[in-house]
Amino acid sequence: MALEAYLLDWAQMLVRWLHLITGIAWIGSSFYFVWLDNHLEVPPKDPNPRVYGEIWSVHGGGFYHNRKFMTGPGWIPEKLHWFKYEAYFTWMSGMGLLALLYWAGASTFMVDPAVMPLEPWQAVAIGAAALLGGWLIYEGLCRTELVKSGMDFAVIGLVLLGLIAFGLSQLLGGRAAFIHVAR
Repeated sequence: MALEAYLLDWAQMLVRWLHLITGIAWIGSSFYFVWLDNHLEVPPKDPNPRVYGEIWSVHGGGFYHNRKFMTGPGWIPEKLHWFKYEAYFTWMSGMGLLALLYWAGASTFMVDPAVMPLEPWQAVAIGAAALLGGWLIYEGLCRTELVKSGMDFAVIGLVLLGLIAFGLSQLLGGRAAFIHVAR
């Protein structure tokens, strides 16, 4: 039992650091691309009609020439870097941390007998169902005409989020309700 707790603590620490580092990488690359978009020279000097904007920059002793295509350049380079893995690993490590910290420690972090006397497995099932259900509802809403009206979509999403938050706060401990809504 003591070895299990020790190993669980180490796993939580390692996944927490992975989550932090990948989150920093994701946010950093997002900030870089926002900066890049805001500093593009439009219209570009590049005569290619598919090029929307361009920028020259210098870093680490090297010069970079970035060009933004609003549609694909007409061909796919052999080596194309996608800035998606930062987001994927942040999500995966966050879910891993949720499972290691909250779901594995459900009796401590998810069950509050003053709120609702649940068994740990019931609390985990409620949390997992809330995440899956929230994702399915969001996906369903995104596939309707409602998505074309940004304000209506936002208001309905906010109302649903409030209802989910209220419902989870009636079933789970406060921290668990918060993390399952904010996840």
